[in-house]
Amino acid sequence: MPPEATFKSYTPTQGKTYAQARSTYHPNFYKALLAHHTRTGGQTKTLIDVGCGPGPATRDLAVYFDRAIGFDASPGMIETAKSLGGKSLSGEEIEFCVSGAEELGRGLKGLVVEDGSVDLITAATAAHWFDMPRFWERAGRLLKPGGTVAIWAMNVDGPADDMPNAEAIRAGMDLIRERELEAFFEEGNRLVRGLYVGLPLPWECGGSGEGFEKESFVRREWGTEGGIDTRVAGNEFLLHGERIMGLDGFEVAMGTASPVTRWREANPGLVGTEGDVIRLMRRMIERCLREAGVSEEEMVVKGKGEGVLLMVKKK
Repeated sequence: MPPEATFKSYTPTQGKTYAQARSTYHPNFYKALLAHHTRTGGQTKTLIDVGCGPGPATRDLAVYFDRAIGFDASPGMIETAKSLGGKSLSGEEIEFCVSGAEELGRGLKGLVVEDGSVDLITAATAAHWFDMPRFWERAGRLLKPGGTVAIWAMNVDGPADDMPNAEAIRAGMDLIRERELEAFFEEGNRLVRGLYVGLPLPWECGGSGEGFEKESFVRREWGTEGGIDTRVAGNEFLLHGERIMGLDGFEVAMGTASPVTRWREANPGLVGTEGDVIRLMRRMIERCLREAGVSEEEMVVKGKGEGVLLMVKKK
């Protein structure tokens, strides 16, 4: 895949907006991840979160580990993460550093991450931008035997089924997406929409993936047909389940999507106007809700969330 450039160029202001707009993950999701990690021989000394952005998953998981490090290729994201801070189980400050997934701290002054010293490496809705053969090679060097790589992704791609006039809203969003945004989708975006079917796994990357166990590989899905039912208590993936937000919040959240960022860079004169791609979506949703008898005061967007978790063990 081509190198990711949109988020890498984010400013601290954009990083702050991203941190406020994006949903985080439910504690029960982390419990399921950590239960598998420890049950299969993983320890809880050192955590590395890769593609950490402003650090929500890093902070959520740091409380279970003695040391926690967040890496991201974007200086703006890392500046935001540092401003938000966070501590590990030992009380140490989380270390946030600018580093790509393919280097994982290699060559950074003042940061020591020795080969064979890391227990858990995570990537939260980020691995679709990695050079996966190089990532697996570096991750394999850093992990202890019995360590885990946990990669997951969240896709909120349309209205929840019980949202008023959901079918019309879904059709309208699909039409706007196809007409306005399809040209700005990259392969990474499509991997997320496909819940990482096709994301290269270590044994598909030649020699760079040596040392990982194919036989113990785990793939779990949430909110899909045949996947874990997120409506049942204890099975939650997102912190707020199906994302519910006002229309203003919808505009801000959708504005952090990378295809939208690229669309706006290509259409600067339309940003914030009635011709803005997300404003078009908002007006369409408002029309559909009015047709369903929803008052202006009661209008909210309820998104349908899907998730996937991939877990790979180091021999």
